Amino acid sequence: MKIAIAQIAHETNTFSSVPTTRESFELWELEYGNDILETHRNVEDYLGGMVDRAEEKGIELVPLVSAFANPSGIITRETYTFLKNQLLSSISDLHDVDALCLALHGAAVAEGVDDVEGDLLRDTRQIVGDDIPVVVTLDLHGNITQTMVDHADVLLGVNFYPHTDSYDRGKEAIDVAEKLVAKAYHPAMVIQRLPLMLPTSTTMHSPARDVNQRCWKWEEDPDIVDCTFFHGFAHTDCPEVAVTVVATARNDQTLARKAVNDVAKYIWSLKNGFYPEEVTPEDAIRLALAAPGRPIVLNETSDNPGGGTPGDGTHLLRAMLKADLTDACFGTIYDPEVALIAHKAGVGSRIDIQLGGKTDALHGHPLSVQAYVKTLSDGKFIQTSPMWRGKKMDLGKSARLQIQGIDVIVCSVCSQVFDEQVFLLHGIDVLERKIVALKSSQHFRAAYESIAETIITVDSPGLSSRQLSSFPYKRLTRPIYPLDEVRDGLSLSQTTGGAANV
Repeated sequence: MKIAIAQIAHETNTFSSVPTTRESFELWELEYGNDILETHRNVEDYLGGMVDRAEEKGIELVPLVSAFANPSGIITRETYTFLKNQLLSSISDLHDVDALCLALHGAAVAEGVDDVEGDLLRDTRQIVGDDIPVVVTLDLHGNITQTMVDHADVLLGVNFYPHTDSYDRGKEAIDVAEKLVAKAYHPAMVIQRLPLMLPTSTTMHSPARDVNQRCWKWEEDPDIVDCTFFHGFAHTDCPEVAVTVVATARNDQTLARKAVNDVAKYIWSLKNGFYPEEVTPEDAIRLALAAPGRPIVLNETSDNPGGGTPGDGTHLLRAMLKADLTDACFGTIYDPEVALIAHKAGVGSRIDIQLGGKTDALHGHPLSVQAYVKTLSDGKFIQTSPMWRGKKMDLGKSARLQIQGIDVIVCSVCSQVFDEQVFLLHGIDVLERKIVALKSSQHFRAAYESIAETIITVDSPGLSSRQLSSFPYKRLTRPIYPLDEVRDGLSLSQTTGGAANV
């Protein structure tokens, strides 16, 4: 058996002023052919799962293209045209391939294309025809559309946030593709859209955890291939933004429809539990100082580079400096200019800098501070978090700066914090600190839930704030909760089946 694999993945924050270019993908990942196998083998991400499972089963893989960029603004027209041509031309050149497994995202937006994944799948289907199974892995933050359902055989979304099951979904994609090639069943896929937007909500806790359990209950039925709760990505302004439920059954669209209807009804009943109260930086610091034990983690969810923000926001760090904190560290601030100044000055130097706040005023103004250069690094380490374990990270020239009583990690590449490694790289053991501040919404929890005494989420102004009413939406399909009063979301929801292989 021969299966082709490829990846084009981006989570687009349309409110960001930073466009996503070809260089954005080249910075993170733009690879072809066997280089993809070398990069992802034994790495716990989507492609890693596909590679490892196929090799375990003796399935021949044909790696095509892998393109991934850190979340940011709209993908430029030129960049999307390039990526699409790379994928489609490589698919057109395939010979004697039995199936195609694609690692997409679900929330990519390009200039003139609101539904990148749907666009890619529609054109892919035109090339391969109806006889070649197309199995797709997706992020649970995908804004899933009918077009995606119509042109894929099976859509498999991760269940967990943090996405610690990306590797499992990659392996499952190979398993499903193998069964479809053997014609073990015909997949019947159904999607239900709810007039609902959610802020970032970890599945480690209720209510998202409860919805997952409802989905898994349906998956106990041997005729249900998959049932997934897609949270959607609310930091995008386009008509497709919404919570969706997608279920795939063996030969039975009626059963799939029953599953999505039941889960959608359950989500609607729990919806008010998804909107937490705002905690300001000042409130978070007071709570942290009063909390027993260590470390107390403050995650600045509103400037999460994993949600398309600039990563150079200064609101939380400014409040920490104003509070004269000691025994505290902060990671990371994206500021290549300051990182370069620190490297030129050298360890042991004192530098006067304007730190952060260089992208826009929303995330805070630059901090005028004097810093002591404690440690310098190349920003390279291997991720050990249960999410994407084994991934090679390169944050460029980086520095540990001591500002008043706080150690601040400054990097040249914008990235959220996934685990302790960026701190350890600079000689900081987070277990020994009273307060550990970092930029991330939920992915950090994969590593920090087990080591933090307390986690306090900070929601200062930013492009990944959980306060959805703060965003100037113009293109959403309305009404949509919580922006609008929606008394009966189920009456406004849409349930539709897939066109392929039903």
